[in-house]
Amino acid sequence: MPISAAPIMLEVSNLNVWYGRTEILRDVTFSVPRGEIVALLGGNGSGKTTILNTLSGLLKPRAGSVMLGETELAGRPAAAIVRAGMTQVPQGREVFASMTVLENLRMGAATRRDRHEMRRDIDDVFTMFPRLHERRDRNAGYLSGGEQQQVAIGRSLMAHPKLLLMDEPSAGLAPNIVESMIETVRMLKQRGLTILLVEQNVGVAAQTAGDAHILQNGSIVFTGSAPELIGNEQVLASYLGT
Repeated sequence: MPISAAPIMLEVSNLNVWYGRTEILRDVTFSVPRGEIVALLGGNGSGKTTILNTLSGLLKPRAGSVMLGETELAGRPAAAIVRAGMTQVPQGREVFASMTVLENLRMGAATRRDRHEMRRDIDDVFTMFPRLHERRDRNAGYLSGGEQQQVAIGRSLMAHPKLLLMDEPSAGLAPNIVESMIETVRMLKQRGLTILLVEQNVGVAAQTAGDAHILQNGSIVFTGSAPELIGNEQVLASYLGT
């Protein structure tokens, strides 16, 4: 059971997703309390990316519900989901390499029309990530992996999300940069964001999340406290192969 008594921001209920004749997700159910970080863990092929693509509107579920607050999002277009308040920081960062840092941030506000507020939010991102301010006119493709991760996070924040989906933010980063990324995730929580953190790195989940759900073969097979997972050898071996 979730350890937080906070109101629920995201409620995923009995989600079923198929690719052709193959069932990828089976009755996936979990929740993310408002203002909390919840980790979704699983190995390659467990269904983590399919869940994120479904939540983001890139895939339509065959059955099930995705409630963001009081708004049903299952099956809605991606742009409508962004406008409703849910954005994703993609795995591998996926910055627009030939565009500047500033242009990347502006792309994150594509669904907005409040230009004055957008300029203030860009300044806020630069305050959060001073390194990006120094490189605001540099093409994002020339940045380091850690800097590109900051661009991807800042770009997602430009849409004013209520809920941030983070797809394996530690992947491909050096250990010292992973530590910096962990601090960034904690800072986002302190700013009031609700976060669904999808990871293979149990250590990252243990240091950032409250609750954790483990996905295996398209189903949730374990729910518990994320910090306690790091010492649960049976769970780690059975479900994560570590």
